[in-house]
Order: sequence, then structure tokens, then C-alpha cells
Amino acid sequence: MTTSTGRTKPTTWHSVRCLFEVDPGGHEAVEPRTYEERVTIWLADGFDAAIALAEAEAEQYAETVNGRYLGLAQAYVMEGEPGHGAEVYSLMRDSDLPPQSYLGRFFDSGTERQGR
Repeated sequence: MTTSTGRTKPTTWHSVRCLFEVDPGGHEAVEPRTYEERVTIWLADGFDAAIALAEAEAEQYAETVNGRYLGLAQAYVMEGEPGHGAEVYSLMRDSDLPPQSYLGRFFDSGTERQGR
């Protein structure tokens, strides 16, 4: 697919997960910090292009939430077009932890802000 300028249009969807610290200066040293993981999707020619797009947007987003982009971007190639039930991100991690300990360590520590 080409544009009117003769350039090839990107045809592959990617999702990119970026990590932010929210309000980095707005807490006392003894208070917990708030972190946000955010997944966005991009039509790009590859991982590098998708990450470049996501990181540029991440810097802008960080300003809107009085936050700081932490420089972590993880990309994932999506199969086909985004749609109902489409997988938009997947991360596999090896761990010696049993399932409940793994969930408690990485996903259900009790400090998550969910269900907005």
C-alpha cells in the first residue's frame, strides 16, 4: 500500500507497553509511589518504528498526568487487524514461583488501582 507521496504505508499493527511514574514529586519519601503500565497500539513497519511512535506519545502523555515516562517500552506484533477479542499484548516470563505467589508478586499485591 502506498501513499500519495509514493511512500509505503505501514501495514502491521503493534502494541507497545510503556511504564510511567505518576506525580513523581507529589509524595513524601515514606509514601508509596504510583506507577502506571499503559498499552497503546500503532500501525508501524516494525518494532523500532512502533516503539519510536509510542515513546514520543509517552512523553506527551506523561505531561498530561503530571508523570514521568520511565523509558521502558515493550512491543508486540498483533496478528491481523485489531478487533473484538483480539490479542493486543502478551508477555511471557520464566519464574520459579508457584502460581499464587507469582500472581501476588507481580499482579495482585493489593495496591493496584483497577476497574476505573
